[in-house]
Amino acid sequence: LFLDRSDAVELPIKFIPRYAGCYHCQILLKSSCDVRVYEIACVVNTDHAEAELEFLTPAYEAVIQDIPISNMSSQDWKLEAILEGQGFYGPPLINVGSGETALYPLMFKPIAEC
Repeated sequence: LFLDRSDAVELPIKFIPRYAGCYHCQILLKSSCDVRVYEIACVVNTDHAEAELEFLTPAYEAVIQDIPISNMSSQDWKLEAILEGQGFYGPPLINVGSGETALYPLMFKPIAEC
């Protein structure tokens, strides 16, 4: 059975999330001869954030900066870190529980003066 556009009904939904995360809801539509349940999942991302860190340390001496990562969503996060640049080290994975803040230990260990 195919319906043309004249049989379509719009169902406007307004969604104003407070935090990033995945939000689930159900929409129940009833008529005298039909019942339908629609499940909707909305994924909300925060704006792209940029930060700048400046490391100052003697050559061959490591410095570690703990970077806070706050998870204000209702789901646990499993994050993968991709580090670019010579002399930077950190764990490849970090878990941040729902409603928690975890510290990502970014280490810079220069092998020469730069």
